[in-house]
Amino acid sequence: QVQLVQTGGGLVQPGGSLTLSCTEAGSGSTIGDMGWYRQVPGKQREMVAFVTFYGMQHYSDSVKGRFAASRDDARRTVYLQMNDLKPDDTAVYFCYVDMKGKTGSTFTTYWGQGTQVTVDS
Repeated sequence: QVQLVQTGGGLVQPGGSLTLSCTEAGSGSTIGDMGWYRQVPGKQREMVAFVTFYGMQHYSDSVKGRFAASRDDARRTVYLQMNDLKPDDTAVYFCYVDMKGKTGSTFTTYWGQGTQVTVDS
């Protein structure tokens, strides 16, 4: 059973920092990409950052230079360090993990429960 447990989030003032984490437990399967999306009401989820199996990092233009994603495969955890937060960063942040399927040739995406990040003075 795949479970993604998120921690972090909360209320922070503009210019502040937060760190999110997401840990997968219960499957033991190989993890491919791990990363983060965010969503505001009425809009589609937007990719924030992800880290591939090989450690390559990708960021949306809106967070480049401010956010840093990392992963710890031993802990089956992905992190998102958010710096210089702006009001436009306010959203529900969802982690995701691509898990290797039973066939061993495909991956299935699983999502965390989401955590609210609110940037406001």
